[in-house]
Parts: sequence; C-alpha cells; structure tokens
Amino acid sequence: MKYLKKADKSAESNVLEAQKVVHDMLANIDKNGEQAVRDYAEKLDSWTGDILLSAAEIDEITADVPQDVKDDIDFACQQVYTFAKAQRDSIEEFHTKNNGVEAGQRLLPVNVAGCYVPTGRYAHIASAYMSIATAKAAGVPCIIACSTPYKGKSIHPYVLYAMKTAGADHVMTLGGVQAIASMAYGLFTGKKADIIVGPGNKFVAEAKRTLFGEVGIDVFAGPSEVAVIADEDADADVVAIDLVGQMEHGHESPGWLFTTSEALAEKVMDLIPEYIEKLPPTAQDAAFCAWRDYGEVIVCDSDEEVVKISDEYAAEHLEVQCKDLDWWLENLTCYGSLFLGEETTVTFGDKASGPNHILPTKAAGRYSGGLSAHKFLKVLTWQRMDRESTRQVAQASSRISRLEGMEGHARASDIRLSKYFPEETFDLGAPVLE
Repeated sequence: MKYLKKADKSAESNVLEAQKVVHDMLANIDKNGEQAVRDYAEKLDSWTGDILLSAAEIDEITADVPQDVKDDIDFACQQVYTFAKAQRDSIEEFHTKNNGVEAGQRLLPVNVAGCYVPTGRYAHIASAYMSIATAKAAGVPCIIACSTPYKGKSIHPYVLYAMKTAGADHVMTLGGVQAIASMAYGLFTGKKADIIVGPGNKFVAEAKRTLFGEVGIDVFAGPSEVAVIADEDADADVVAIDLVGQMEHGHESPGWLFTTSEALAEKVMDLIPEYIEKLPPTAQDAAFCAWRDYGEVIVCDSDEEVVKISDEYAAEHLEVQCKDLDWWLENLTCYGSLFLGEETTVTFGDKASGPNHILPTKAAGRYSGGLSAHKFLKVLTWQRMDRESTRQVAQASSRISRLEGMEGHARASDIRLSKYFPEETFDLGAPVLE
C-alpha cells in the first residue's frame, strides 16, 4: 500500500472553537428561552419575522413553486418514504413463551421528532424529505421542521415545499444552534423533541452532540465524505467527477480514492483539478480546499487490502466501480451507504433514489448506520408470568442476586415464593450479611 496523496488536515479541525460557542449559546437559551432565540436569529441570520409558520404562510411562500419542481420533489419524497416504510416493516413485534415466561417486544415511534434542514451555501431541498418523510414512515405523530432564513426572507420556497410534502406538522424559520435548542427545549411549539435529526455545519453538529442524552440524535455528524473504490477498468472521468461532486459540500469535505491500479490513480489525480476548475465559484472554492487539505489517494496491493483500508476509513458514502460487485457487497463492512457500480452515484442517493442520505461520518460507520425508520422507533420489551411459572425463575433470581451481593433483589424473589408456595422449601442461596 502507498499514498499517492495524503491529507494535510484531519476532521477534528476547529472542534474546540465550536464547542465553546455552542456551550455558551445553549446556556443562554436554556436561561432566557424564546427571547434568546429571537436575539440569535436577528444577530446571526438577520431574521426578525415570525418563527413559527402558519399553514397560510406556508401556502403563500410555496404558491409560486413551479410545477416541474413540485413534480421532482414529489417523486423524490415518495422514493424516500417508500424505502423508509419498507425499513419500518422489516422489523416486527413478537412475543414468546419460555419456561412459563411470556415476553415480547413492542415497536413504538417517538412522540415528537425534530428535523433540521440546513440552508447555507446551498438550499438542501433533499434533506427535508430525507428526515421528515422517514419520520412519517416510522409513524411519528408530531414532526417539527426547522430551516434557516434564506436571503433575508423566510425558508427557501423549495425547501419549504419539500417540508410540507414530506409531512411536517410544525415549521420554524430558524437555523443553527438556536434551531436545535428550540426543538430540544420545546420553544415556540410547546413540544419537546424526543429525537433531533438532520445534517448541519459544525455548530449544529456540536449542539446535537452536547444535547445527546437530553434528546436522541441520529448520528454524530461531521463534514460530508466520499470514497471511491476503483479498479483498472474504471472510467477515470467518472471517478474524478464523483469525487469532485461531493467535495463541493465544503472546505472540510474529504474525497478518497482506493485502488489497485496506480495508472488509474494517476489519471484521476490529473483530472480532479480540471473538474474543480470548471465548477461555479462557490463550489470551486469548497472543492479546491477540500481536495488540497483532505483528499487522499491510496494504491493497494490487492482487493483484500482495499477492503481493509476502506473499512478503516468507514466513509460516509462509498462507491465501488469494479468488477464482481457482489464480492465487494459481501466483503465490505464499514460505510454509511454503499453505491455499487458506475450506474449509481452518491448524487442519486443524496437526491432521489430512496435510501437515506443522512449518514455517519468520521468513521462512525464502524458501529452505526445512517438515518432510517428504525431511528424513530423505540424497541420496548414486556413480560408476564403466572404464579406457577415463577417457581424456577424466582429461585434462580434469588440465588444469582445473593451471589452478586444484592440482598434486596433476592428478597423480592423470596417473598413471591413464600406467598405462592407456602408449604415448600427452596434453596435460595446464602443471605448477604454485609
């Protein structure tokens, strides 16, 4: 294995700065509530209008959305909802009976979901239905959506239409830390979110991380990532543009190439600057910095070594442009979402194919998947026993409790045995004396 290009920076850049800013903002909002949020909205986004949008306001803002735009959003929203509903239906409630113990699981959605939709460098239309439609498919009864004011006005009309189409119950014109805090604390709606999901900048990600525990979150998110695995037969132009296409997300969004072909790697490295140069100014600036500071190209000695390296990186988005796609599907284990073959691309997954684009970054794909209907579900267990079935369970529980030194636990078992079987004597272990 050798690096033809190695990153100069890591994804942890400027984390400490974000932590301090977020800590101070959350403390202020926790103390001063909605007024603090309004102050931040004015200071950071120049927004002094209504925070909570009425149905009439939503209709007015989205009235001029062109029909062809609506059609595309409707299509993509349905794709995401259908996939998420299939995810929801893939896990079931059940009950069992074992040694007289009847037990089972229930699947209940959270009561309130908060969905954050960023609008900064770009209007993230797709992020609206990725989060909201997935929560809707899971059966969440109350969905709150937030997005940043756009160019001095309320939420971008296309983003707002996507929110409406996906099924948001409440919509707030709020961005950044103040939006995350408002959903967590139940400001403006009176409903505290049980879980907050959606991508955002480092301040949004840090706010979610800080509030985790008080609320659930989808993933610990960082800058967007893309990796491409390509062999000697891959099209270098396609590989290059797929890397560049994702690096336009931001200055800290890495693009990685893992390959067994040094010739392909060299060609891709020659092409990437050309494709970056052809982007419009905003995207060009982001992709240039991302490639310069975070881009990597690794040439491996075998497919097995590629798998090992790829699993260590656990890229948010992982494309495979190689022969024998089934082999790669079988052997790769760590990634946010996998794109098999040249015919698919991260762009399709980001916008309209169906699987969710809110995915783990910073190697979290080693232990977590992306946003799914399951994230909005609580898997709750229950149990029930009759008096006869307690005989064996209570004896074992008493003895194990005493072996652990927990006499109070043991006596909760003992009392049932003495009540239900007063004529019997049981071996309940040696009492705990200290």
